[in-house]
Amino acid sequence: MQINIVNSYDELSAKAASIIISQLILKPDSVLGLATGSTPEGLYQHLIKKYNEGIFNFSQAKSFNLDEYVGLEPTNPNSYRYYMEKHLFSKIDLQAESIHMPNGMAASPEAECAAYEQKIKDAGGVDVQILGIGRNGHIGFNEPSVDFQATTHVVSLDEKTIEDNARFFDHIDDVPKQAISMGIKTIMSSKKIILLASGGSKAEALYEMIYGKISPSVPASILQLHKDVTVICDEAAGALIQGK
Repeated sequence: MQINIVNSYDELSAKAASIIISQLILKPDSVLGLATGSTPEGLYQHLIKKYNEGIFNFSQAKSFNLDEYVGLEPTNPNSYRYYMEKHLFSKIDLQAESIHMPNGMAASPEAECAAYEQKIKDAGGVDVQILGIGRNGHIGFNEPSVDFQATTHVVSLDEKTIEDNARFFDHIDDVPKQAISMGIKTIMSSKKIILLASGGSKAEALYEMIYGKISPSVPASILQLHKDVTVICDEAAGALIQGK
């Protein structure tokens, strides 16, 4: 596991973008695993900037997002599909047929999970997976006590996760209680993982992820067993791992 503690959120975003750009230059048809939330927004801004400068493009790439809320239409401003369109997809040349996200409105969420997992396998797996980390150590929407062997599945959101995500909704009661998420097994099958962490609220989870016992109580701790993980965090998030 490579750990990079940088001076600022902007430096974090730029460093992550440089890895993705290098990947797409070396392998234009790469399969990208994408994440949502506030942390990767800067990464996407840097990617768009470099794309507009003509340094690289997404025309041959494919993408698979980590997760989506159950019960939200893609046009809902709080859906992750809407987020991705706003922050990345509408500003680059990634082909519509190459964009994959779980369908939170599927009549059978369980069948959607199986179909999504198959699409990832058919694409040859994820080359580079972007991850954030929750205050409770979750990755994707894999909450504490998750099954490490789970593939894409329906999850019930932890109370702490609902509280964290309430800032995006008018009221905490509006936050969906379930989501479709890539499972730990799916994430661990990615060839390379880049985990981003920003802010002091992530410091304890990041420490436990890197130095704690591997346990379902801290889902991200399983990343200790992955062969190619790069952690990029700012000084606040890395406060407890400085000098370790």
